[in-house]
Amino acid sequence: MKHSKSKSNFFTPFKTAAVCGALMVAFGGTASAEQVLRIGMTAADIPRTLGQPDQGFEGNRFTGIPMYDSLTQWDLSKYDAPSVLMPALATSWEVNPNDQTKWVFKLRDDVKFHDGSPFNADAVVWNVQKVLDKGAPHFDASQVGVTASRMPTLRSARKIDDYTVELTTSQPDAFLPLNLTNLFMASPAHWQAKYDAVPASVTDPAERAKQAWIAFAADASGTGPFKMDKFVPRERLEVVKNPNYWDPARTAKLDRVVMLPMPEANARTAALLSGQVDWIEAPAPDAIPQIEARGFKIYSNPQPHVWPWQLSFVEGSPWLDKRVRHAANLCVDREGLKTLLGGQMGVPKGTVPPGHPWWGNPSFDIRYDPEAAKKLMADAGFSADKPMKAKVQISASGSGQMQPLPMNEFVQQSLKNCYFDIEFDVVEWNTLFTNWRKGAKDPSANGASATNVSFAAMDPFFAMVRFTSSGTVPPTSNNWGYFTSPEFDQLIAAARTSFDDKERDAALAKLHARIVEEAPFVWIAHDTGPRAMSSKVQGVVQPKSWFIDIAPMSMQ
Repeated sequence: MKHSKSKSNFFTPFKTAAVCGALMVAFGGTASAEQVLRIGMTAADIPRTLGQPDQGFEGNRFTGIPMYDSLTQWDLSKYDAPSVLMPALATSWEVNPNDQTKWVFKLRDDVKFHDGSPFNADAVVWNVQKVLDKGAPHFDASQVGVTASRMPTLRSARKIDDYTVELTTSQPDAFLPLNLTNLFMASPAHWQAKYDAVPASVTDPAERAKQAWIAFAADASGTGPFKMDKFVPRERLEVVKNPNYWDPARTAKLDRVVMLPMPEANARTAALLSGQVDWIEAPAPDAIPQIEARGFKIYSNPQPHVWPWQLSFVEGSPWLDKRVRHAANLCVDREGLKTLLGGQMGVPKGTVPPGHPWWGNPSFDIRYDPEAAKKLMADAGFSADKPMKAKVQISASGSGQMQPLPMNEFVQQSLKNCYFDIEFDVVEWNTLFTNWRKGAKDPSANGASATNVSFAAMDPFFAMVRFTSSGTVPPTSNNWGYFTSPEFDQLIAAARTSFDDKERDAALAKLHARIVEEAPFVWIAHDTGPRAMSSKVQGVVQPKSWFIDIAPMSMQ
């Protein structure tokens, strides 16, 4: 595998003894009577804890959903049905039929933050301002990138009464209730206490706010089923149950959950097999037989999650020729890759599968056909003696990245058979995720004409719009490659302004079909979210979702 730089290697043994020693120190003070669940994450650091997590959606999964709530949330209670939107801190919502840029949300009136302060309309307005209102005293620029890009049309919030708010968007946007699953509600009162505690010598308001957010992150307060107990950056996060949680169905059964960053698959596997943790994300594929033979359980489920290469369309990109893009999609041996991963992946035909309401029956069929790929490449002027050269920026680990180094190496070898010469720029996961928002024109791309960032596809904005709209190029959202077209903008507008579910699905099906036909991605895999757990972990529901709910789980 050709690299321009690399920080780690998938096959390099981790210093297991050091890890185990750190884990023993970490858990040395845990009372034996507690029900404690210990998790080995793929992230290299604890995702941010101040309410808007980083580290991709692994942050939402482990420091967002457990400690915080949003106005709307995903139903994670079923393993045999798609995860759908449901009420959370909002009990209902509706768009104004006379002005579809305005939505009214009714709020729960019996919810308190972990610090005891009430959740109400003022809190919603405050949380919208923290990421959208630069004039607000608590505005935090560090939270904008991981939030505003996921709800790009939201502009403001207005209190109607104590438990009713009006949200305003920049344009009619039927996707808003889905997008709001990413805006977690932090406690205004708790933040204010941190702000007031900043030394009087710090007189600059922006600096005071920054210090208040740092203090808040170390002593967080949300409304979720778990509340923060111990936090050591880059080492561990411990949360304990919130006995006063507002939803009886999600009131925690566990006393404590300990989360540890463990980016190396072999290290996670060793920690599980040695009993140092009870749950690991993305186990090493070649270790799955041993894991199962030792009595551990493997949970997996097809989920709306795409593992692609996102391609650049800036001037000079080698991917501007559609024949080349089609050839790459025809030259990846996905069944071989699935075997490499121990069967833990889905073979994609696009962003969503055939039969999905958004499928749309595209004319281009993504399949393994290297001969057809070679013909397309020859027609485009490439050959074995004159391959197409491209650099792809990838990570060594990370949320939803599955097994990025061996997977990318496999794809590299597949494409070599069809006149592609691929080089990799390997960076740390959070760096790759940050670069994703900066775009292919930014120096952070380091000459790459493709990037390998996996993404969730349960929300039409997340799945399609943010990658193909002229309004979502950097820094607004994740159209890293600057793929733009008036045709696509019209298709997106038709979907976004369809407030009837069937009409919206039909519009999204047209959009998806055109995306597959134009191929701004090389679709490589769909994740099944494999995680390995001790048989002691009970009440596990692995939903058809990127996320999973820890609250109903217990330890036997």
